[in-house]
Amino acid sequence: MDRIEKGPANYVPLTPLTFVKRASMIYSNRNSVICDGVRFTWTQTYQRCCRLAHSLRSLNVVKNDVVSVLAPNIPALYEMHFAVPMAGAVLNAMNIRLDAKNIATILRHSEAKIFFVDYEYVTIASEALRLLVTGSKHGSSDQYHMPLVIVIDDINKPTGGWEMGTEPVYLWSLPMFHCNGWTFTWGVAARGGTNVCIRNTTAGEMYKSIFNHKVTHMCCAPVVINLFLEAKQHERCEMTSKVNILTGGSPPPAALLEKMEDLGFHITHAYGLTEATGPALVCEWQSRWNQLPRDEQARLKACQGVSILTLADVDVKNKKTMEGVPHDGKTMGEIVIRGSSIMKGYFKDEKETAKAFQNGWLLTGDVGVIHPDGYLEIKDRSKDVIISGGENISSVELESVLFKHPAILEAAVVAMPHPRWGESPCAFVVLRKTAEHVTETEILAYCMKNLPKFMVPKKVEFVNDLPKTGTGKILKMELRKVAKTLKISKNTPKNLDQNRYLEDKHHNKEKVHVMSRL
Repeated sequence: MDRIEKGPANYVPLTPLTFVKRASMIYSNRNSVICDGVRFTWTQTYQRCCRLAHSLRSLNVVKNDVVSVLAPNIPALYEMHFAVPMAGAVLNAMNIRLDAKNIATILRHSEAKIFFVDYEYVTIASEALRLLVTGSKHGSSDQYHMPLVIVIDDINKPTGGWEMGTEPVYLWSLPMFHCNGWTFTWGVAARGGTNVCIRNTTAGEMYKSIFNHKVTHMCCAPVVINLFLEAKQHERCEMTSKVNILTGGSPPPAALLEKMEDLGFHITHAYGLTEATGPALVCEWQSRWNQLPRDEQARLKACQGVSILTLADVDVKNKKTMEGVPHDGKTMGEIVIRGSSIMKGYFKDEKETAKAFQNGWLLTGDVGVIHPDGYLEIKDRSKDVIISGGENISSVELESVLFKHPAILEAAVVAMPHPRWGESPCAFVVLRKTAEHVTETEILAYCMKNLPKFMVPKKVEFVNDLPKTGTGKILKMELRKVAKTLKISKNTPKNLDQNRYLEDKHHNKEKVHVMSRL
């Protein structure tokens, strides 16, 4: 067999670009994208992607160049998931909730050649570009040429284990910047489905889209599920058919899943990470479970489940010995995975890449157990990552900002329960003796100026000392216990939780303008 040569007929690279081309031929007149009053067919979407790819090449975009995009879930961002790789470039869809400093950091680190900006985010993008210019003038060690900026004026993978037949109607409630929309940007094209794009993830907008377009599938974090449950009566619409929801981000409470079933939603829970190209495990439902009591069904649905088809293997191992733990549902270890969908490594970070891989496995940094039936369940996070509304918040990054405050001597951040976001940051702070007059309101105001809004702590607890081990390491486990007993601060700005999902009713046409570098 080794003597048989590979040729162009039997050795073609696997690429999701074939999905959109196939859809344009097989489902040519079927709706591909719906956004407000605008509709495209798969033929039109394919042609638009080809034209955009040609335009990128005419702007001297070559293989492995980075194209960054700062935009909500609009047709233009969907099309870039095909057009950018068509041009041979790498798509960098950026989190629209980041502040200017983080955006500037990502632009510099990625060395973006083109920067697409939605009209709604021009102000913050301009500030990020100003920071880049300022950094260059002050002799930054990383010499970076400013990207060409293109402003967008808005118009009005993993299907295994989650039933998505032909002609699905998919609602984009999950941000496309979240691991390329968990790869459903390409998955919907593979199924010849219809993408329903919404600019703002609000209860009213989602209910209206489900009713008007007969939505069959959607993905979201538990915080978005709460939007459905908390919707006012005038925001709701009649559910004429069941909607399949794939949820992830943080384990959804069993009670929440049960309430959603009553509304007409069918929930499937998945677990994944960007390093694994999105979902790696899915709670694959078994028909025999339908006979169980509803509360027991809800508990099973909250598990993370079994590996998807494209993943070669998954296990829970004792990190010291790298031996698999017993399948008893009790013995905890680190979740490890491997397969062809795993990342090559972290961009420009060989040290972290080396730490992520061990003995042929990717270490996820999450702690879990394996039940006797082989289904996996997450129990804790070995990395102190706070998952708030589906957003990963680094406690280390938040602590580094707090440490810059002149009044703070020590700081530690852990997760505390939040009724809407699932988790939120709670900061334990030791003040300098000369600054004991500083209040929680002042610390929160400082955080608001220096952090993206979703990273701002919902509680600042002043303590005399932080609990530590004999070697001086902070005992965050003890702090988590305390945080569970605390209440969200009344000093938190009233609009802090409300502006994650802002509603915008302006603009109903899509145009792309090429602008000079800002």
